[in-house]
Amino acid sequence: MNRRAIEAGSVPAAIEAIARADGGRLLSHLVGDIRDFQLAEDSLQDALESALIHWGRNGLPASPQGWLMQTARRKAIDRLRRASNFRVKSVEIAQLIELENQSDEEVYMGPIADERLKLIFICCHPALDRKTCVALTLRSVCGLKTEEIADAYLDGHDAMAQRLVRARHKITKAGIAYEVPEPDGWAERLESVLAVIYLTFNEGYASGSEAHIRANLCEEAIRLGRLLKDLCPWEAEVEGLLALMLLHHARRVARLGPSGEIVSLEDQKRKLWDRVLIDEGAALVDMALRRGRAGPYQLQAAIIALHSEAPSFGETDWQQIAALYRALATTAENPVFELNRIVAISYAESAERALSMLGPLAQALAQYQPFHAVRADLLVRTGGHEEARAAYKSAIALSQSNAEKLFLAAKMQALG
Repeated sequence: MNRRAIEAGSVPAAIEAIARADGGRLLSHLVGDIRDFQLAEDSLQDALESALIHWGRNGLPASPQGWLMQTARRKAIDRLRRASNFRVKSVEIAQLIELENQSDEEVYMGPIADERLKLIFICCHPALDRKTCVALTLRSVCGLKTEEIADAYLDGHDAMAQRLVRARHKITKAGIAYEVPEPDGWAERLESVLAVIYLTFNEGYASGSEAHIRANLCEEAIRLGRLLKDLCPWEAEVEGLLALMLLHHARRVARLGPSGEIVSLEDQKRKLWDRVLIDEGAALVDMALRRGRAGPYQLQAAIIALHSEAPSFGETDWQQIAALYRALATTAENPVFELNRIVAISYAESAERALSMLGPLAQALAQYQPFHAVRADLLVRTGGHEEARAAYKSAIALSQSNAEKLFLAAKMQALG
């Protein structure tokens, strides 16, 4: 295909595809060149906007990524020249001009070869609190929307937007240097890096898209998890996170029915589960737990392993799952862990007892769809059909995807 002959109408789609596939690598190089995350981000955005004009007129260049990198560096120089402290910035300008003649192959890669993983480590700076740096990384590196990040943390959308703005101001005001850490600096960032990968994977299954499962996000998170395991082969929580993702992803084919509706764990066809991924995930769980440092990712992976290895839903070891959720609750104050423990208790003991335990979670999880879906299910199992109908309506109103709405509507319709 002749790149110069590309139709102008397809340029925006091409730019979007390049930004999605290579944005992390380009931003990582720019952060390394400029040593200023905000300036790098702004300059890359400037370059993408310039590409819309220039590529729309002339077609795609021979190396779109190289064009964007060179243009972003020039945009950074322009921004630095316009800065009030131009003289202070003159050394940085000279360095950027010198870099314009440097090929990507000449850049020192360091111990972290993958550009996206490198940028995640860069962004998970210890000068920022964990929640803030994870949120910034998810927004800037992984491309999640502010609303998606807020939902992952059960926060309000406006509150998360304000947190991100305050964080950027703090970075600029404090002059926080974004640099690739050497191996001896990984430990203080590892917890945040794990959280970024975990929440990226979660968003793949919490998608509001029609497809419900954003496989590209899930597979990218798994890829990053594998790379991180190679970098940190001694870390049990890295093994636990990778196991957790593999065991979840092993059930992806069985999660949706013929009409695109969600299929509950109880009704999934277990023969559709990917046994290769299950075996790999289960082996990783065993390896991690043998290290004797059980953390939240290992405990969650152990729970999913019990589900994955049970011959049927009825033969699941619900007592052990409830015990694991109790242990998980001691690692973090997360009401979702307690909600899941209550579900396990409903099968290990009784739905009546489980229903009586939901009250204390009502306020914290008022905007959390699964809370209302669980409450509806427990009400159905204890004979409270009218209350269950109202709970299903609340769950449907909070659902972000058509697959969830179809599933919940079918459950409500079954009440008559």
